[in-house]
Amino acid sequence: MSGNRVLFVDDDDSLRVTVPQILRMNGFEVCAAGTVAQALAEITTHPYDILVSDLNIGEAGDGFTVVSAMRRTQPDCVNIILTGFPAFESALAAIQGQVDDYLVKPARGGQLVNLIREKMGNRSSRHVLQPMRLSKLLRQMVHEIRENMLAKMKSDPVLSLLPISDEERAGYVPRIVSEIADQMNSPEADELANPASEASCEYGLQRLAAGYTISMLMRDSAILDAVVFDVVRERLLSLDTSNLVIDLKRFSLGVQGHSAHSVQVFCDEAKRTHSMVLRAG
Repeated sequence: MSGNRVLFVDDDDSLRVTVPQILRMNGFEVCAAGTVAQALAEITTHPYDILVSDLNIGEAGDGFTVVSAMRRTQPDCVNIILTGFPAFESALAAIQGQVDDYLVKPARGGQLVNLIREKMGNRSSRHVLQPMRLSKLLRQMVHEIRENMLAKMKSDPVLSLLPISDEERAGYVPRIVSEIADQMNSPEADELANPASEASCEYGLQRLAAGYTISMLMRDSAILDAVVFDVVRERLLSLDTSNLVIDLKRFSLGVQGHSAHSVQVFCDEAKRTHSMVLRAG
């Protein structure tokens, strides 16, 4: 039969034996992969008509990485996710329609075969997903970055002790991230010599008023780095990987510049306040 090449991806050794065997008995040509790296190697070297991938391959959500790779490199491939979570509809919406359908484990072999044939019969041509630069992704994800930072700040053993509101904790994030994203495309992006921004200055003053220390300022920056790293890892294959190294360097320099300016303002204002107190005394 035509259009019968299947890539099956699952880290369960027994499923990598039984599922391909069932598919082969129904006329499909199957290659099995047990890791994301193996799956990506297959996607970039061989054509496939159907991808059947577990949602969690080693790490939670790794199946989305495999699907994203397939959608970008082989846009006409049918993508099916296997998941152990029945309430999966909300997760499907989050990946913007990259998955054609899903089955909840344990799925019967006949169910999978019928679903594949149904989707192959209704397959339509798609546009190739165009990779984006990191600066664009940061602008798109700025509110999610804020929420993720807020969650990490509130669970941090030091930062969580400060009695401040959610807005005071992370309200500055969208402005700073957008500012860094803009700087990443400027001629000075590969330097730390960017002039102090109004946002960084206001952040330094706000953190001083909130009872921060300089080490807490550094924790904020470390959390921002970690959150953006997670965003990049989860959406790696939607990014322009040919420029990703330099984009990550520019983002890191932007965070360092923000930290340096805010610390300077923090220290200058702390000294000024201290001098005023001494004079008043």
